[in-house]
Amino acid sequence: MPVQTIVLEQTTSVPPEVVFARLVDGAQWPTFSPLGSFELERPGESEPEGVGAIRVFRTGTIASREEIVERVQDRRLAYVLLSGLPIRDYRAQVDLVPAGAGTTLHWRSSFTPKFPGTGWIFRIMIRRTLTPLVDGLTAPDAR
Repeated sequence: MPVQTIVLEQTTSVPPEVVFARLVDGAQWPTFSPLGSFELERPGESEPEGVGAIRVFRTGTIASREEIVERVQDRRLAYVLLSGLPIRDYRAQVDLVPAGAGTTLHWRSSFTPKFPGTGWIFRIMIRRTLTPLVDGLTAPDAR
């Protein structure tokens, strides 16, 4: 089955360190996205939401468990999906690039569907969740 890819990019006047602080604070995500709740199942090795952290986001009956696999201060966060959706090899990488006094956020997610013919459905569903999440991460008003 072909790998499905979702790419989102947004430029904001918000500096990278502010966008990054929002990005690594999973508890904020439900306040500006369709995600229902957040739980830090396991803290990271050197900081609560650092490498090795397991974050759980719940929406309705779906609980997505994600492990942070890369964290570069003010520049990058990457995570993999451990469980929650019928897809394989989900990985998301969020890169923050300085753009003047602001930031350009690049979000790239990829996965392989578990069942043939379902990739497009999950690509749409995931994009519908990520779009308002990216909007919230890059919003000029402080959260």
